[in-house]
Amino acid sequence: MGRERKVQYPGSSVACEYAISAAPIPGTPSRVRGGRHLPEPRRPKADMAANAHLDHRNPLVFDTHELGRRPGALQRLSRTVDAPRDLGLQGVIGVPEGAPVELELRLESVMEGVLVTGTARARAEGECVRCLEPLELELEADFQEMFSYPDADDRGRVKTEPADDAEEDEDRLFLEDGLFDLEPVLRDAVVLALPMQPVCQDDCPGLCAECGARLADDPDHHHDAVDIRWAALQGLAGSLGDGEKDEMSGAEAGVDEKQEK
Repeated sequence: MGRERKVQYPGSSVACEYAISAAPIPGTPSRVRGGRHLPEPRRPKADMAANAHLDHRNPLVFDTHELGRRPGALQRLSRTVDAPRDLGLQGVIGVPEGAPVELELRLESVMEGVLVTGTARARAEGECVRCLEPLELELEADFQEMFSYPDADDRGRVKTEPADDAEEDEDRLFLEDGLFDLEPVLRDAVVLALPMQPVCQDDCPGLCAECGARLADDPDHHHDAVDIRWAALQGLAGSLGDGEKDEMSGAEAGVDEKQEK
């Protein structure tokens, strides 16, 4: 299991968290510090929310106006959307762009915002890390995220004064005119649900270290071990054997010619 650490995103007053893993994830940019591979930090959620206005026509943008600001109000939604680009572990396994993603959502109004609980289902495609054969698997990713009202504090009360410390909004997602964007939540959930080292089958034997042949296709595949100290003599023996065969072929040809005469 990895540990979490916080870093400051360049040019931002908001910190973000990332996990430290013992080994790099294939296809993921990483830095090395203290013998550990550190994934590049994502842009903080608060910064992403502030950089662009939400478009209600985006299938991953949802409207919460029906809930109102009535704590306890519930709404259930089902929607099938096209997978966004690079949904998964880049270069390892992921949901192809445009593939259908089924979403089941439960929206609950609470004092400080809207609590979104849901499940995403899709088919992921990738490559077996042992034998390099293409593979597919059914993906089911659960998630839960709080989308806060911009004008409410952590206790659900309306803010009377702007916060002095920008770190209060660290890693928080906000509603914008009653809308929220599910894409960053979906991406995190899919990455966590996917296997870091996908295999076509649990007992996949992989590839032959000598020639690269897929061992699952030929369980009896093997190479005779050769002692390099005798390799030269074996080559000489092979050359002598070929020479004897040539001489025998020549002798037989001479006998045939005499018989014909």
